Amino acid sequence: MGFRCGIVGLPNVGKSTLFNALTATQAAEAANYPFCTIEPNIGRVSVPDERLDTLAALANSAKIIPTQIEFVDIAGLVAGASKGEGLGNQFLSHIREVDAIAHVVRCFEDDDITHVSGSIDPLRDIEIIETELMLADLDSVERRLPAMQKKAKSGEKEAIAEAAVLEIALAALREGKPARIAPVPADQAPTFKRLQLITAKPIMYVCNVEEAAAATGNKYSKRVEDYAAQNGAVCVTISAAIEAEVAQLADPAEKKDYLATMGLDRPGLLRVIESGYQLLNLLTFFTVGPKEARAWTVSRGAKAPESAGAIHTDFEKGFIRAETIAYDDYVACKGEAGAREAGKLRLEGKDYQTRDGDVFHFRFNV
Repeated sequence: MGFRCGIVGLPNVGKSTLFNALTATQAAEAANYPFCTIEPNIGRVSVPDERLDTLAALANSAKIIPTQIEFVDIAGLVAGASKGEGLGNQFLSHIREVDAIAHVVRCFEDDDITHVSGSIDPLRDIEIIETELMLADLDSVERRLPAMQKKAKSGEKEAIAEAAVLEIALAALREGKPARIAPVPADQAPTFKRLQLITAKPIMYVCNVEEAAAATGNKYSKRVEDYAAQNGAVCVTISAAIEAEVAQLADPAEKKDYLATMGLDRPGLLRVIESGYQLLNLLTFFTVGPKEARAWTVSRGAKAPESAGAIHTDFEKGFIRAETIAYDDYVACKGEAGAREAGKLRLEGKDYQTRDGDVFHFRFNV
């Protein structure tokens, strides 16, 4: 399934430049004025995973199909977005549809690129965006709650459950807290998730720094890192300018050399993806054969039938068992045949929890 990540932030913080670099396209116009992105740009990115290449080589797979992440570049928000400023309502609706939010924060100085607030202050910028997102959620909850409470009085179970989580979210939002830290009981989490509240979504802060600070960060990014740590969020420091340069290099060796000159060992894309997987608690499993080697993404804790369903719903409905080889065993035994001979191939049932790196062959009957 991969995941869908919305890129948000104030205008002129480097969102569209980052999007272009991540997706290696020029689909998003990067311009030095607010609202140059009006409709959300969507780009799919293959998730690099060296394990997939190794498995494909061992199995002589004809095709390699990595899992994917979808980035949605959402136009720059401004103060008042929750009330429609800067076409805010239109943009906020796009954020509700993503799995996680990458909040790009400007952490560089450049007199040639104007800042909507006239100065560089990343924590102020974060507060502007988060306030607008909370106000949008507050408006949504306050409008939905009365109708749900009315339905709940009739004894409708779903309405009772939804009204309860709406009340919990409302209390947090009225205190100026994002919905993600509302004390929702574990058994009510699925109902809470269905509300699609923006501030309930996991968030990572992406500090966009100047090229010279890409490896070490700077005084601005340090403030964001501290803020993220205090709020249980994830923080990644990158230079969108460097990522844009890397995206233009086709030769992997050239990319590696260029990154090395900048004091980096890998592109920011990998760090953003890793942070996204961490945020959403995801893992990767593989299917491998002569036709193709393919990576799949599921939530950590997913049982074997659910993982089978990531491939096709029929696999989950008719699940019988999963032939399973751990990645390390597959490699050490030089493929499926060797793993089978060494007794490393296991038959797992419906209660088996998928582990990162599992190589599966599902048996099913529909």
